[in-house]
Amino acid sequence: MEQIARLGCWKGAIQTTPLSGGLTNENFVVDDDGEKFFVRLGRDIPIHGLLRFNELAASRAAAAAGLSPEVIHAEEGALVLRFIDGQTLTAQDVRRPENFERIVELIARCHSEIPAHFRGPALVFWVFQILRDYTATLREGNSPRGPLLPRLSTIAMALERAVGPIDLVFGHNDLLAANWIDDGARLWLIDWDYAGFNSPLFDLANLASNNDFPFDLERALLTSYFGRVPDKALAKSYSAMKCASLLRESMWSMVSELHSSIDFDFASYTEENLARFEANWEAHLLEFSG
Repeated sequence: MEQIARLGCWKGAIQTTPLSGGLTNENFVVDDDGEKFFVRLGRDIPIHGLLRFNELAASRAAAAAGLSPEVIHAEEGALVLRFIDGQTLTAQDVRRPENFERIVELIARCHSEIPAHFRGPALVFWVFQILRDYTATLREGNSPRGPLLPRLSTIAMALERAVGPIDLVFGHNDLLAANWIDDGARLWLIDWDYAGFNSPLFDLANLASNNDFPFDLERALLTSYFGRVPDKALAKSYSAMKCASLLRESMWSMVSELHSSIDFDFASYTEENLARFEANWEAHLLEFSG
C-alpha cells in the first residue's frame, strides 16, 4: 500500500482496494478523487521469462492498438492502468456464441496490429524453448518431478517437429478467461506478462485449452481465424501446439512448486494440468501417428 501511495501520478489522497487472484503480480483498484485506476505491482521473474520492460512495452502497444486500457504511469515494480468498469469473463462466457467472434477478432488484431505500435526490443515466446529451460531449472533444483523429465522432454521434441514451420505474429500467450473484460459495449484484452512474438497457433490452442473448448468449437476457432476449414496439416500443427501449451502450464507449475512464495496449491495444479496434457497427447497420437 505504501508503494502505491508513493507513486507519482495521483492528484491527492487515494483509496486502495486489493484484488485477489494474482500469481505473478499484486493487483489493486485505486480511487483517486473519484477516478479509478488499476495498479499492478510486480518485479521481474526471470525463471518464468517474465520481464517487466516487455510487459510495459506490450501494454502500451496494446493500448495504442485499441485492445487494452491506457497505461497511465509506470515505474520500477509498478504499472498503473485506466480502470475498466466491466465484468471479467469465465470459461463459459468465452465459449458463448455472442463472445466467440469478438474474441477471435481481438486475437487476430493482437497478432497483426501490435507490432506497429511496439517500441524497443521485444521478447520471443517460443514454448519449446521455455520447456527446455524449465527442464533444466527442474533438474538443477532437484525437483521431485525429476523422474518425469526424460519422457516429457522427448515428447516436447516430437511436438516441436509436429508443429513444423510457423508464421510469426505478436502473441498474448496467456489467454485465460479472466484476461478478457466485457464493459457492456466491447471486450478488452488485458495482462501482457507473457507477451511476445510467437506462432498464432499458440494463442488459439491456449485459448481453447484454458477455456475447455469442445472439438467442434476448436474447429470453428481455426476456421474463423484462418478463413478456411482446417486441413490435416493445420489440424496436426494445432493439436501439437495444444499439447505443448498444456505441457508448458504443467511445467510452469512444477517450477513454481520450487520457487514461488505465493500461497497456492501448485502441486495440485501440476497434477491437474499433467492429466489434461496426457489426455491430449494420447488423443494426438491416436489421430496423427502413422
